Amino acid sequence: MKELQVLWLPLAVVALAVVALLVDLMLPPPRAKQQPAPIVGWLVVFGLVSLLVGTFVYEPTGTAMHGAYRQSYFATYLQRLFLAAGLLGALGGLDDVQKRTPRRQGEFWLMLLSSLVGMTILPGARDLLLIIVAFELMGIPLYIMAAYSKTDAQPTGAGREPKGYAAEAGFKLYLVGATSSAITLFGLALLTGMQGTTKLDLLSQAPLTPLAALGLVFVLGGLGYKIGMVPFHMWVPDTYQGASTPFVAFLSVAPKAAGMSVLASIFLFGLGAQKDVWLPPLAIIAFLSMGVGNLLALPQTDLRRMLGYSGVAQMGYVLVGLAASDAYGLGMVLFFLTGYLFTNLGAFLVLHTTAEAGGGYGFESMSGLSRRSPPLALAMLMFLLSLAGIPFVIGFWAKLYVFLAAWRAGQVALVVSGIVLAVIGLFYYLRILRAAYMTDEGDLPTPKPAPALQLAIGLCFLAVVGLGLWPRGLVEASTRAGAELVAPVQAGQGAGHLTRR
Repeated sequence: MKELQVLWLPLAVVALAVVALLVDLMLPPPRAKQQPAPIVGWLVVFGLVSLLVGTFVYEPTGTAMHGAYRQSYFATYLQRLFLAAGLLGALGGLDDVQKRTPRRQGEFWLMLLSSLVGMTILPGARDLLLIIVAFELMGIPLYIMAAYSKTDAQPTGAGREPKGYAAEAGFKLYLVGATSSAITLFGLALLTGMQGTTKLDLLSQAPLTPLAALGLVFVLGGLGYKIGMVPFHMWVPDTYQGASTPFVAFLSVAPKAAGMSVLASIFLFGLGAQKDVWLPPLAIIAFLSMGVGNLLALPQTDLRRMLGYSGVAQMGYVLVGLAASDAYGLGMVLFFLTGYLFTNLGAFLVLHTTAEAGGGYGFESMSGLSRRSPPLALAMLMFLLSLAGIPFVIGFWAKLYVFLAAWRAGQVALVVSGIVLAVIGLFYYLRILRAAYMTDEGDLPTPKPAPALQLAIGLCFLAVVGLGLWPRGLVEASTRAGAELVAPVQAGQGAGHLTRR
């Protein structure tokens, strides 16, 4: 019974997925030429709202599955993040799923919930085998969702991509996912064989042999594919361009946050004592991700690809915080991921709205947006300022805090290079704002998002602005979560031995 209490959230997401499937099966088939109502989609939305509220009401702690899973505040914090991403992604995609795949809506929402099950397990996983299983449970539904609309009729409107783009997006995501799983498994096999255990809290008790160090490099590379860091990033712009934009909004934030949680669990919790081995390559990858992402975003004309390369750079900033390799640095990583979730998800949803109104996914879709739809233009302004790190929205504090954490840890060169590259990133964000506020070419129609999509954009806007004006509560929560994972390890190192709760 105790284990069921510890695992209540993943089990609740499974139950929601089963209920959604049963409701979809019991619904009568629609009449000819009648579009099915998004009943299952709204069921998923209300279910995720209930689960998100439940995480604040009930916060269990403890272990399950013979110590392979530990529920702590660190896990709870990230689980709330995943539920929020799933909720906003579901709200933003309700209308799109109904139009693109009207007779396969239930299956889409089942895939989304299945992926969320894996995500909710990952931050609490304390065994390498459970991490692999949860990662695949998260990833495989994403491959299907990326290619989900490849055979169905597309909604009318200018700027729609050919059907083959969705198939290409799903195929590339699948190839990258399969490759990353193989590389990660090979690295974990070396690590497990040399250290003699799959338990994260026992990895550091054996000396790190050369083969185990090689395994660490493979693990870092395999996880690098998942989060889109350089040089494992080339799938990002292609998949973002081909898959449906509301799904890309979810894909661009939630799986990356899950990947970062695994990096923290393995390298900071499991192998914190060996940071001299993994910290240099991590710092190099952080620098390359910031540089390549920002520089390759500059010449892009498709805004989905631009935001894709922007995401590569943003993951570089997250790795800067992770390179601090202490509790404060991990806390600021969690703070950054929270702000990035609302910011990037909101930017993609606004882009989806303008593209649906005509004009495609280039700068022309933003042309005259301040005149056509002032609320959408204001929302996009806040999202892009947040991505660029301009005061005083959440993205400013996110960048500031990860840089401060790295500076405190002595990563001065990494911080300076990050600041310079962040300034370079301003240019392509300002290009979008220039199109929205300073150009007005053509006579594009006024974007009219569906009510659920309006609600998703509005919630993202309120979070970006509200948390930017008052970030203290989120900073305290993220700092507590980071300390829950890393502080016991560092205390043990300071005492000359490893001690974990």
